[in-house]
Parts: sequence; C-alpha cells; structure tokens
Amino acid sequence: MGVGNVRRGPGFRGVGKRGMDVKSDVTGAHRFELRVYYEDTDLAGIVYYANYLRFIERGRTEWVRALGVDQGKLRAEAGIVFAVRRVEADYLRPAVFDDQLAVVTGLVELGGARIVLDQTVWRGDERLFAARVVLVCLGPDMGPVRIPEAVRGLLIGGV
Repeated sequence: MGVGNVRRGPGFRGVGKRGMDVKSDVTGAHRFELRVYYEDTDLAGIVYYANYLRFIERGRTEWVRALGVDQGKLRAEAGIVFAVRRVEADYLRPAVFDDQLAVVTGLVELGGARIVLDQTVWRGDERLFAARVVLVCLGPDMGPVRIPEAVRGLLIGGV
C-alpha cells in the first residue's frame, strides 16, 4: 500500500545520542540533525561518500525510535530485524567539516515485508544528498517475513 511522498517541515525537537538533535513532526516526516566531524571527511576536506550512508542509517534509526518502534525488543522477542536491501543514491553537493546537516526521512511505500523510504541530507536549504532506500523485514531465519501489525500501525500512524 503506498502512502505518498513525505515532504514536511520540522516540528517536535528533542536530543538524541551524542548530543545530536532529533526532530519529527506529528505527520511523520522526520528530521535528524548532526554536525560533520573531521573524522567524516577525506583528504580533500569533504565528507567521504560512504559516510552519507552512515548519516542516513542514523536518521532511519531515530525515525523508527521516534515512532515508538523498539528495534532491540523486536529482535529479542520476535527475532525480527530490518535490513537494507537496496539504496539508490545521488551525491548532489559536498558537505565539509563543521557543517550542520539534517537528514530528512519520509515513508514512500509500506508493503507486506518491505519499507521504501526517501532520505535526503540538507545543509540549511541546500540539498546535498538524496537516496531511495528499500528495507526488508527479516525473521529469525533471515528470510523475509511480514511486518508485524503493531509495527505497521506505528509506521502508518507516523505518516
């Protein structure tokens, strides 16, 4: 079932791990802020390309946490995890040391065992990186399983 593109502004603001800001609005768009550290950059002084994948991973983790999904509990009690199956990424502009960035995560589609997200990395009003991410719900045998109804409700409720 498709739920449409999510493009909304910031709302709720809290503080996540490592002092990074976490923002989410009541309609489900999620905004996660972070700062570029020296360790994130390459010899040219720009963010190393693979680190954008780390940034959007943090954004996804904070998104599901903000929706009330406890991934640790889900794994411990049901043996269910979410894994990245596919990423399409566009590197549009470079980020540099000390930039304040925002990862915006939006739900595009929710299937039986898969979740499709659009994730973008912004510096102010400038879009630096865009990705379409496909996640799959895996059971204890690491095969695809249906997303539990309780989790599905939280994901849909966040839109």
